[in-house]
Amino acid sequence: MTSLTPPSLPSAVLWDMDGTLVDTEPYWMASESELVGSFGGTWTHDDGLTLVGLGLWNSAKILQSRGVDLTPDEIVRWLTDRVQRMLDAEGVPWRPGARELLAELRERGIPTALVTMSVRSMAEQIVSQIPFDAFDVIVSGDEVTEAKPHPEPYLRAAELLGVAPASAVAIEDSLVGLTSAVDSGAVAIGVPHTVPLPESDEHALWPSLEGKTAADLIDLFNSRAVVR
Repeated sequence: MTSLTPPSLPSAVLWDMDGTLVDTEPYWMASESELVGSFGGTWTHDDGLTLVGLGLWNSAKILQSRGVDLTPDEIVRWLTDRVQRMLDAEGVPWRPGARELLAELRERGIPTALVTMSVRSMAEQIVSQIPFDAFDVIVSGDEVTEAKPHPEPYLRAAELLGVAPASAVAIEDSLVGLTSAVDSGAVAIGVPHTVPLPESDEHALWPSLEGKTAADLIDLFNSRAVVR
């Protein structure tokens, strides 16, 4: 008889937040438009798309160039406060299938990290709305030296979990985030939402997390690990 080798499990699954776990990009774009408008400028939907996935302090510099006369720290505080108030008023808009997949990964005992360029207070606000122990660690934008697309956020998450980045899976919705994940060495899955993502040998693409299971993720990890 031929024995079948069971599939290897990823050592961890590393999750982006905005646009991947939660659909907060419209909140960010509305806040950016409000802020630029308060200084007499105009901020369009296309302008907002250019900031998707970027670190908040990098975004702040772009907003300064559009006439926002505040320091980067002041811009980050203003935007974060505005989005957090929208979350309180309107609730957390979950991405389809994200919580279900996250729950199944946790049931299988696979470590998870939230790797977001939002600040920790917002990450904790959103995580507090998940009705199970969702993440072992959080890496936030105010706790790294280099923001995405630099690999530091994902490298930091792997370090905190005590795993090799190449043995982990990262899930992202933006090209900026995918670049960070791929350059860290993780097996990267792109789930496009606000902006389209290109086909590439460097990452996999799933049109949605809806209906995706832990088995699907494990199968993809094993197939990509062989290719890599």
